[in-house]
Amino acid sequence: MILEYFGHACFRISSTDGSLVFDPYADGSVFGLKLPKLCADAVICSHGHSDHNAADAVTLSGRASPFPVRQISCMHDDCGGTKRGGNLISVVTADGLRIAHMGDIGHMLTQSELDAMGRIDILLIPVGGVYTVDADAAFSLCRAIAPRVIVPMHYRSADCGLRNVAPVDDFLRLFPEGDIHTVGSAWDIRSSPAQTGVLVFTDRVR
Repeated sequence: MILEYFGHACFRISSTDGSLVFDPYADGSVFGLKLPKLCADAVICSHGHSDHNAADAVTLSGRASPFPVRQISCMHDDCGGTKRGGNLISVVTADGLRIAHMGDIGHMLTQSELDAMGRIDILLIPVGGVYTVDADAAFSLCRAIAPRVIVPMHYRSADCGLRNVAPVDDFLRLFPEGDIHTVGSAWDIRSSPAQTGVLVFTDRVR
């Protein structure tokens, strides 16, 4: 199975069974980013904001999605949704792995929400703060969820991202250097180290 990164919180998982895109963004919604033409069997959007909800930018194959999906309702902020509304965590099972895309989660999870997620192999989690959990809260969530691989998202870099959120380095400094691994814009999950680690995409599919 291949995980591709398109910047911000947008990913595509592809396997021999099919493909699925998470959180495509609209043109102009994220500084420095323009979504390439994407095709997939299904699209999942965590919430209705334009930097996560451009489902019409993805061409659907017409095939049914082959991946079981479980969604857990949570909030986009730590004030019960009064600031930014709701958010969906999506847990997708593909090739025997459970992949969780956290969307724009803005708070710590209760034990019942953690139980609803179940075992997670690969965690896609926002780390930039302001609109989501910040680096410290994301780190605490990672410890509670205990995935094998952690993929940070929703942070800014020198050339793209929301300008008022933090860079990924604020999150990475919370981990031992040996736990951090880098790839370009796509990752063959079969090549992953067996131990838990943080996987950082150094580029994006353009």
